[in-house]
Amino acid sequence: MVPQVDTGREAAGAGLKYLSRIGALALAAGIAAAPIHLQASPQVPAAEDAPIAMLVDATTGQVLHARDADRRFLPASVTKVMTAYVAFEMLSDGRLSPDKIFTVSDEVYEKWSGTGSSMFLQRGEKVSVDKLLQGITTVSANDGCVALAEGAAGSLENWIVLMNRAAHDLGMNDSHFGSPNGFPDEGQTFTSAQDLAKLAHALTTRHAALYERYFGKHRFAHNGYEQVNHDPITGVVPGADGIKTGFTREAGYNFLGSAKRDGRRLAMVVAGVDNGARRARISRDYLEWGFSAFEARELFAPEEIVAHAAVQDGAERSVALRSAFPILANIKEGTNPAIALTLHYRGPIKAPIAAGTEVAELEVRIDGFAPYRIPLQAAADVPEANFWQRMVNGVASFLS
Repeated sequence: MVPQVDTGREAAGAGLKYLSRIGALALAAGIAAAPIHLQASPQVPAAEDAPIAMLVDATTGQVLHARDADRRFLPASVTKVMTAYVAFEMLSDGRLSPDKIFTVSDEVYEKWSGTGSSMFLQRGEKVSVDKLLQGITTVSANDGCVALAEGAAGSLENWIVLMNRAAHDLGMNDSHFGSPNGFPDEGQTFTSAQDLAKLAHALTTRHAALYERYFGKHRFAHNGYEQVNHDPITGVVPGADGIKTGFTREAGYNFLGSAKRDGRRLAMVVAGVDNGARRARISRDYLEWGFSAFEARELFAPEEIVAHAAVQDGAERSVALRSAFPILANIKEGTNPAIALTLHYRGPIKAPIAAGTEVAELEVRIDGFAPYRIPLQAAADVPEANFWQRMVNGVASFLS
């Protein structure tokens, strides 16, 4: 456990408070954490042939390597990851259910069945959300994406609104979606590696069970057609389980991939590669390099109390904070960098507070890497204070 140092300081800005924790490595030396110097791209043979490349810890968002990560490109079928994510959001909040049945419209059949990657939906066919998601995530079904979009949102236009709203909420500022499947649309659909990394993070952490159910499957059969997944890493790289390839002549060969080993999940993006075989090699080597070149140090275990945040008008004057996932620091093998941790929240946080609500962020700064932030949840409910509790809190605030 890293010793805690409460600075009690207030940061500049509208009500933003923070509490600092100095990493054990720096504290043990009796010095403050070293200043941050953004990581220069190390020599990564695996990614040398990819015009755009990014490797991140998908649980924490820590960037391990990047090349032109903010450069916009055409994602092609990688677009379907956002369609899956929107569906997962709807499944999670009850707007959609896996056994919901949609009818394949004449337009979907005529325009999309058998067009490009397809699950060969038939005119008037009754098909479940579950089956559509299997077709989308395993064999990149263009027709499945449009059938799901129309059925779940009422129209293709409504679904695209949902996709772009989700992108905005995730902070995907270099992305826009004009279709649910990434079929060429005169440049309306574009993204960046850093945005796809954010999407991979949200997909695998917010919807871990759905991700496990639908992604990383090898085969899919429907309407008499059995097809294989063309994902270049699943079944080849240990721990790999997706996520999605993409190719058009305009886009080149792209891939958003992920693998999990020993509790650590890495996600990678390569884009603009000139052929499929090279994309496969780069993707496999890139992930292997990430797992071998970095070691993960656990700063906090899942559900471990990280810090406390002040509460306003609550039955308690503070609330304990925790992460649902391990808080990790990936460092280069054989190095011992300084680590500094800072808690950010707008506070005091007004009661009532429900356990599990995200109310703060832990910023992790590792010397040589860009800083990254981990969402923190309230560890317990904090109801509103009653009359006497308000009186006690008022006196305590006055004395402090």
